[in-house]
Amino acid sequence: MNPFAASGPVQFDGAAVTVVGARVVGLSASAALLARGARVTLIDRYDDEVTTSRAAQAAAQGATLRLGDDETLPEGTELLVVSPGMPPSAPIVTAARQAGVPIWGDAELAWRLRAPLADGSYAPWLVVTGTNGKSTTVRMAESMLKQAGKNVVACGNIGYPVLDAVLRGQAAGEAGEPFEVLVIELSSYQLYWSSTLSPLASVVLNIAPDHIDWHGSYADYVAAKGRAYENTQVAAVYNAADLETVRLVEDAEVVEGCRAIGFTLGAPGLSMLGVVDGILADRAFIPDRRTSAAELGTVYDVEPQAPHNIANALAAAALVRAYGVEPTAVRDGLREFRPEPHRIAWVATTDGVDFVDDSKATNPHAASASIGAYDHVVWLAGGLAKGAEFDDLVERHAKRLRGAVLFGAERHLVAEALRRRAPEVPVVDLGGPGPERAAEVMAEAVAAARAMAVSGDTVLLAPACASMDMFTSYGQRGDVFAEAVRELKAREAGESGDGGDAGDAGQSGDAAESGE
Repeated sequence: MNPFAASGPVQFDGAAVTVVGARVVGLSASAALLARGARVTLIDRYDDEVTTSRAAQAAAQGATLRLGDDETLPEGTELLVVSPGMPPSAPIVTAARQAGVPIWGDAELAWRLRAPLADGSYAPWLVVTGTNGKSTTVRMAESMLKQAGKNVVACGNIGYPVLDAVLRGQAAGEAGEPFEVLVIELSSYQLYWSSTLSPLASVVLNIAPDHIDWHGSYADYVAAKGRAYENTQVAAVYNAADLETVRLVEDAEVVEGCRAIGFTLGAPGLSMLGVVDGILADRAFIPDRRTSAAELGTVYDVEPQAPHNIANALAAAALVRAYGVEPTAVRDGLREFRPEPHRIAWVATTDGVDFVDDSKATNPHAASASIGAYDHVVWLAGGLAKGAEFDDLVERHAKRLRGAVLFGAERHLVAEALRRRAPEVPVVDLGGPGPERAAEVMAEAVAAARAMAVSGDTVLLAPACASMDMFTSYGQRGDVFAEAVRELKAREAGESGDGGDAGDAGQSGDAAESGE
């Protein structure tokens, strides 16, 4: 039997391991495996100057390189380690399955490479997934744990590889103490390639169609998300307003004694967190939860105070409370937390019209939450749809939409939904140009939206689509939007002689390696 097919500890010494992808995750995996005596073959589909330069690091460490072919399984491979974005239909995956070779993702490899802390225990994992809100929830939980004095890191799909987080401090003489606890954002891709993870607490924030093109069906996408709950030890946290997450918890095979913990924007029931008169209340992690609740802070401690962001705060609180954090650390963590750029970020106000950057809203579910935070919106949308549909989004918010400005490769799908579900909403279609005209088209979009808006409206960049048809990332898209807004405001101020307020767009945020 292949030793990597079992669920227990494994020895890598002398094992033939193929790692796919000479990027951040692949290079990290290659280095870790080589350090444990594995015979590593690092492969990548590209054989260009950039890839060769990246792979040189692995070659110097002892890896065998094979560039320009990521479809053929090297002979003798005993374990295949894939990058998060490697689809299940890839030829090398098919070949590995036919040969009976186990396939791991980076999260699975990280779990297998954990080492005990000084007291003999292992750093617990708090796992976060969902269609939207993952990064914010992870950062909130990290902030709460820091306020509790813990040596914690946010990692995974958020940018810092989970493998690097697990390995920190393991090597002799390495700077930095091992982390006490990890808050890990896992994408559906990473969860698909995981099988033995056993987090202390886990949450699926919400489920809506996304990445259907990768998974093949909505059912398969949901099933991948549901893997977050498998083998959870203490608390499987679900969204009481999202029946998919409720069903996933009910169906999950958890460790005996694990509790299902809900969160809601209403008053919490037993074993739930919720909101009572603006107070974030915990009826799950207190001794007398049948008759009382612990105060974890207020909605005014959450920035921004949009409903979906309050839900993120409650989910983060449930995770850290499962770990044992006191209520005051939850409150202080929320007060210290600042959202990352391009997440409902105010850019400027001119003549009573607010301009808001939510470029991170790369699917309809995220865009819906964003639009729902405002009374009247001129909506900037379009890009790569990733197999998503837009009718439900448009129908839900038709009365809020003052107008829509569309651009990008699959903007026509948004336009068709608007024609079907909100024909009264005026639409400006700017076409689907490539990167060479991205800044010019965004400036046109901002100007067109400004012409539609009246005082009290919000011009909202919440594209409901990925960005890579025109931009390098959602971060660049947001930066280009903010720059166009500032230029518009400067022109209007020059014409009127009035400066007014302008916000800071923040920094660019690269899309995760697994895609937006």
